[in-house]
Amino acid sequence: MQMNSVAIVGVGLIGGSIGLAARRAGIKRIVGIGRNRDRLEEALRLDAITDILCLSDNLSAGLAEVELIVVCTPVGLIVDQIRELAAHARPGTLFTDGGSTKRSIAEALDGPLANDCRFVGSHPLAGSEKTGVDHARAELFEGRVAMIAPTKNSREEDVQRLAGFWEALGARVVQIAPDEHDRAMAATSHMPHAVAVALAASLSDEFKDLTGTGFGDTSRLAAGDPDMWQQIFLDNRQHVGNSIRNFVEELQRLAELIEDADATKLEKYLTRAKKKRDALGS
Repeated sequence: MQMNSVAIVGVGLIGGSIGLAARRAGIKRIVGIGRNRDRLEEALRLDAITDILCLSDNLSAGLAEVELIVVCTPVGLIVDQIRELAAHARPGTLFTDGGSTKRSIAEALDGPLANDCRFVGSHPLAGSEKTGVDHARAELFEGRVAMIAPTKNSREEDVQRLAGFWEALGARVVQIAPDEHDRAMAATSHMPHAVAVALAASLSDEFKDLTGTGFGDTSRLAAGDPDMWQQIFLDNRQHVGNSIRNFVEELQRLAELIEDADATKLEKYLTRAKKKRDALGS
């Protein structure tokens, strides 16, 4: 990958980690873009970026040398932000994102943007319930999957360039269609978050001082940003709804085995679940 200048919109946990990893990969100039100058100053202090560009600044001047712009804001903001920045970017700039949904974003941005800019969606499978650039790590993407979701109108050179970028950050790239991405994430990311939220919401005040590591580990995801997650759930509502219903069916099946006191069938069910979990590794 040969790239000298990258911009990141939203320099939080993911955006900050991209900046730190990009600096380690040898990218010289990393422009942090946002509305809050104080937060950008913090990212600069932590070496996640090399330059600050507020949205109230001269965007055309700030983006004049930028080759790739990565938008790491909540999914509901991504489309409008890319359209706004494309009008100020240098001709041919490549845009991508880090959003947890892909279909609606890809549909809105498929085809040429202003200044012949182009978009190919991304989603690195990394992060945590923590937010903010102070939690960013240069090694966050090492060994993790970064999905790229091109459409039939995406240019192969753009896809390959974006793949090279994520690989330089340490990720393993997987290409996937936007709707297939959303269906997969509903089952492996969005539904687990919904389960953690429901588990946390079900806790009675009577027992809140009696929780142990099991409840804490299982409900950890519920500590994620509510605004970000309501946007994800609503944008991917059909696939998330289907995944939740499938989970409820499994939970009902487990409840019936327990209530029937069928030790043999219950052990088989638990063993099957354990084998699936063990196959995932750490």
